[in-house]
Amino acid sequence: MSQDDTQPTPPALSDSASDTPDTHSTGAHMPARERSVVGTVGVALMGAGLRSARPLQKIVLGGVGAGLVALAATGRNPLATALKIRQNKEGEVLVSDAVTVGKPAAELYAVWRDLAGLPRLMTHLERVEVLDAGRSRWTVKAPTGEVSWEADITADEPGQRLAWASVEGAAVPNHGEVLFRAAPGHRGTEVVVRLTYRPPAGTAGAIVARLTGEEPAQQLRDDLMRFKREQELGFAPTTEGQSSGRAPQGGAA
Repeated sequence: MSQDDTQPTPPALSDSASDTPDTHSTGAHMPARERSVVGTVGVALMGAGLRSARPLQKIVLGGVGAGLVALAATGRNPLATALKIRQNKEGEVLVSDAVTVGKPAAELYAVWRDLAGLPRLMTHLERVEVLDAGRSRWTVKAPTGEVSWEADITADEPGQRLAWASVEGAAVPNHGEVLFRAAPGHRGTEVVVRLTYRPPAGTAGAIVARLTGEEPAQQLRDDLMRFKREQELGFAPTTEGQSSGRAPQGGAA
């Protein structure tokens, strides 16, 4: 296993508002190691099918094996593509979103710079423990339970940009950044969040996370909208504890 297969690529500096992660996305792309494993399993199943004396088993094993070999050959996972999972050429999953908040960039940056408070903004985070001025330990929810790693701050530009990357050996290699830009028409600040991570089980791991509701892309939009409401209104409106307005059975509304 090469270092390139396990470590995240440090985030590049962003100089333009039009520089988005989409420019690096290749859709659902299986990394070389995952393609090798899938291809090997496919060949093994095809061989088992050819050796089987049962006609039905021969067809099923041969068909599944041939399908896996085809996936390995193309390097594309159609299920991941259907679920709109975006990956770069290295097999890292790309997550990004943005929201405009009617407040100055300096105030919003200060909220994000409080790393220990990030779980209040990002629901997939369980906790962030600040270890020193530049390093912290992150714990997130995962389909298999909690996963923790340490990360270093890689860029800190007050009022403009905050970036971080996991240290070597992280269970989930990742990096991310938050950009604070002046919104058009003096409407406040555009907050852009970009996350990149390498799922433990490759594309299959990303699919499992998406199907179980633990994929960060599903949660980021809600997190940013809640952040906007909290900053502009001072609270996040919720329907919890409110009646549905439906009439009880046998009675009038």
